[in-house]
Order: sequence, then C-alpha cells, then structure tokens
Amino acid sequence: MPPTTHNTDLTPELRAHMERIKAKATELGLDFFEVVFEMLDFDTMNQIAAYGGFPIRYPHWRWGMEYEKLSKRDAYGMGRIYEMVINNDPSYAYLQESNSVTDQKLVMAHVYGHSDFFKCNFWFSQTDRHMIDHTANHATRVRRHIERQGHDTVERFIDDCLALEHLIDPHSAFVARAGEGDDPGEAVQPERLPAKDYMDRFINPAAEMDRQQQAIDEKAEAERARFPRRPTRDVLLFLLRHAKLEDWQADILGIVRDEAYYFAPQGMTKVMNEGWATYWHSKMMTEHFLEDAEIIDYAEQHSGVVHMAPGGFNPYKIGVELFKDIERRWDRGQHGPEWERLGGIGERGRFDDGSMKGRDKIFEIRRIYNDVNFIDEFLTPEFVERHRMYQHARDPKTGEVKVVSRDFDRVKKTLLYHLTNMGQPFIHVADANYLNRGELYLAHEFNGFEVDAEKGEGALHALRRVWGRPVHLQAVVNEEMALATLGEPDGEITRQKISDDTPPPAHQIM
Repeated sequence: MPPTTHNTDLTPELRAHMERIKAKATELGLDFFEVVFEMLDFDTMNQIAAYGGFPIRYPHWRWGMEYEKLSKRDAYGMGRIYEMVINNDPSYAYLQESNSVTDQKLVMAHVYGHSDFFKCNFWFSQTDRHMIDHTANHATRVRRHIERQGHDTVERFIDDCLALEHLIDPHSAFVARAGEGDDPGEAVQPERLPAKDYMDRFINPAAEMDRQQQAIDEKAEAERARFPRRPTRDVLLFLLRHAKLEDWQADILGIVRDEAYYFAPQGMTKVMNEGWATYWHSKMMTEHFLEDAEIIDYAEQHSGVVHMAPGGFNPYKIGVELFKDIERRWDRGQHGPEWERLGGIGERGRFDDGSMKGRDKIFEIRRIYNDVNFIDEFLTPEFVERHRMYQHARDPKTGEVKVVSRDFDRVKKTLLYHLTNMGQPFIHVADANYLNRGELYLAHEFNGFEVDAEKGEGALHALRRVWGRPVHLQAVVNEEMALATLGEPDGEITRQKISDDTPPPAHQIM
C-alpha cells in the first residue's frame, strides 16, 4: 500500500519560524516556489523517502527494498533523514516530527535554498513542475497493466526498464538533436568543371560524369542502409520508437523514461544544489535565527552535514565551500587577468580591489551552471590544498587510508570524470541492423570512465529482452575495448577483443 502523508499543520511555534525564515530568504534574494511543509512520523518519512520523495509511486519491489535500507540505517544509528523536498510547483517538503526545533529551522532554511535552485537553475528549466500529480497517474496506469497482464509479467518488464533507465541524453531537452528521420537534403550532383556549351563534352566527358554519379548513388545507398542514420544517446527513446513492444510495455518504458528525465538535473547538479542550500541555511541560521541555547545542537548537525573523510566525496561540503570561496574571491577581485599576473610572494592573497561582487557572482552561477562546468571553472589549486582534496587509497597491507596524489590536475580530472553524465558512461546506439540481421549494437564513448562490468551485464540481458533480438555492447572494461554479445535471452554473454577482423557497426564511436 502507498504511504499516506500526514497533513498535520505545523505547530504555532514552527509556523512562526517558517514565516520568518521565508521572509528572510526573500529579503536575501532567493526566488522560490511556494513551499508546503508537512510533518511526518518516522515510518512515513522513510516510506516517502523510499519513493524518491513522492507520496505515491508505481508498485515495484525496489521501493520496499529502499524502505528496509532506510529503516535499518536509522535503527543502527548510521544516518537519519533530516530534509526532503520535491522539485514541484508548489514544492513539497517534509519535516520529521521527532526532530528538535533547531533541526526544523535548519531544514526549513535548507529547503528554501533548494526550492530557489529548482526554480532558477537553467538545468531544471525543462523539468515537469507537476511531477507529484504525474507520479500518481503513473502508479494508476501501472496498476491497470498489472490487472490485465499479471503482476509477475509487469514487474519483470519494469525490472528490465529500470536496468536501462540511465540510457538517456540529459542534454536533449536543451539541444535539437538530428535523428534518423531527418530529411536527407538535396540530391548531390557530379562535380562539373565550368565550360562553354560547345566544349562541355570535352571538359566534362560523359564517362567521368557517369563514374561520379555511380559513386554518389552508392554512397547515398550506404547512408540509407544505416539505421539509425546517426548515433543516438537516448537509447530509451530509440527503443520506444523501434523495439517491437506491446502497448502496455511501451507505456511502462515511457513512464520510466519520463521519470529518468525528471531526476536527471538532480544528478547533474548534486554538488551545486546541496552546496547552495547549505550555504543559505548556514547564513540564515548563524546570522538571524540561531538562539544562544541552540548553538551546540546546530553546530553538531551542521558539522555532520559537511563532514568529509579523507578521500571521501561530500557534495554538501564541496559545494558550500566552493560557493563561499567564489564569493570571497569576487568580493576582493581575486580573479581575472590582473590577478593572474600577480606573482610576488603573498601578492595574490593580499590583493583586494574592494569590488564586493561576490553575492552577484554566486547568484549568476546558481542560474546557469551545472556541476561539471562549476568544478571545471572554479576549482583552484589553492582550494584543493586548503581542503586537502587529495587522492587517497587504502593500503592493502595495513588497511590505512593514505594520500596517493596531491596533483591538482589529477584531482580535478578524477572529480570531473565522476560528475560527467551523472557518473554514468556515455552509451550510444551505433547500429540497429548489425550484420544485416536486425541485431542491436551499443557503443561506449570512453571519456576516462569505464563501464561497470556487473551493471553492464544486467543492462545487456535487459536490452536483449526488450529489443527481442541479439544485442552487442562495445565498451572499455579493465582498460581494454571489448565486444560483449548476448545471443539468446537466457544465454551466456560472450566477449571478444575488438580487432581489425571484428565487423564494424554502422557508426564508429570514439
């Protein structure tokens, strides 16, 4: 049964705090959707968290598994949910009733930061702002399919769709991609040299024109045989258009794809989004809403939010510290060619032109950046050194975590690898008629991030069942480019190294 939210009104005390925090957030320049706060008990909070923050989702075992994990994590003292907010208009945010007033104020301030980010960041601009209604509609449609097709049949197909849910193109909402249905354009004619009419047959002999025309026709025929005509990253859309799916299967695959696109901007802006919300809860609490008696409790909770172990990755910590660093640098003018030219000992650190443009700069960044260009542009060697963001590894003999590299370029490159494409490998449909047998060939565009072998196997089996014919995955695994092939739905995956003898797909992906 789906959880039912407890529409408990906030206590007069919490409502007063909410109104004051909301007013201060507006005064400070935040522009957010209206936020609806709901108070939940521990069990309901975990149920909704298991549903990804939504009160209702389609029935599937993954939600129960996530609920068990969350419940055990809290029971064993390994973590507790303090805030949850949905990118929706209005935004819905949940408060756990067992938390202290100090915690509730911190969460409210944090939530207004998130809602501002949802509303104003470019990468969220194409998301569904009424997703809370649409997830309920998705649940109704899936239940209808279960009634008609049977629970096990539908759940197995959902399993396959979820194994492929990351095979989308998050940038497609912002860029018009050319697809396989494009107009081929004007017919190409043989290249003729300029000549007067009476000399044309000598300068442009018929035999040469026929030879050129034949070559053009052969090339055009080869292009028409390519399917798709161009590589495509939105594998789910390709399957929706070209796999032989029953209507109910296409509906479920469409639901999974819609929800994957809804969540994609959150994966693309995790560092920025959490850093922005943490920046604002810290500023509002320490400068406006923290009572003397609350200082220790607040410090304990805030330090837990931003704690980052050596070699770890905490988006709250990296995000908030980078926003604060940018604000400080732009307040003092520590950027640009003039500052870069400073080379004397201590000159850069002392430089201060009094420009005080830091607040404007972080609002600009919040509006147009995602994690990749945020880190790429604003991470500095000084920042990495100050926060000891070195690369660590565990010593196999002692088990001790040790620094293995302090090199800024290596640290930055590794961080960007894990943030690019939400940490997922780039996979394209390279050929849907491989070997002229209707087999599907996916290719991995290697950018330093390998395909996880176990996940790749699961995706290949799911893809075989959805496509209905043999499938191939060309991918880098353990630093080698190999071709994995699955012929029969329940068969074994075979692997071979890519060689000159391997038949190429319609499109080569580098």
